[in-house]
Amino acid sequence: MSSNRKGDRRERELVNALDEAGFAVMRAPASGSATSRELPDVLAGNGDVFYAIEAKSSSGDPIYLDNEEVYALVSVFATNFGATPRIAVRFDREDWYFFHPDDVHQTDGGNYRVKKERIEASEAETIDDLLARGEERDDGAAVRQVLEAFEAGALDIDEAAAMLE
Repeated sequence: MSSNRKGDRRERELVNALDEAGFAVMRAPASGSATSRELPDVLAGNGDVFYAIEAKSSSGDPIYLDNEEVYALVSVFATNFGATPRIAVRFDREDWYFFHPDDVHQTDGGNYRVKKERIEASEAETIDDLLARGEERDDGAAVRQVLEAFEAGALDIDEAAAMLE
């Protein structure tokens, strides 16, 4: 099975699990390379909390995400949409687990990595945790990410100012 087909199947599994838990949920099948728009893999909400989710699965350990995926999730889509960003990971024969991007290890090359041991150490959220959480917008983290994007040259001063308004 191609990795794209496996990834699509895993995203559908995540959508079904979130739906069964009581979220209104949709998969953005145009995410990734199918479009130039910055879309998360999944959107989920229940009227109290709203999540923009980038989903990754792997049969091995660890799971990697590139910096552009995480930047698009947090600084472009989640901020503009008003959703809380989450990275969902699933290792084979495991459940889905969720991390805020700020809580994911950033490699020296600027990419992101989640190891199975983080899940085993109970450092991840479950679907039940997402349901239980009221929306906790961490404006300090959002401001920090905009400033880091500006410093890295990904945003000009006007874009950064508009995001911070």
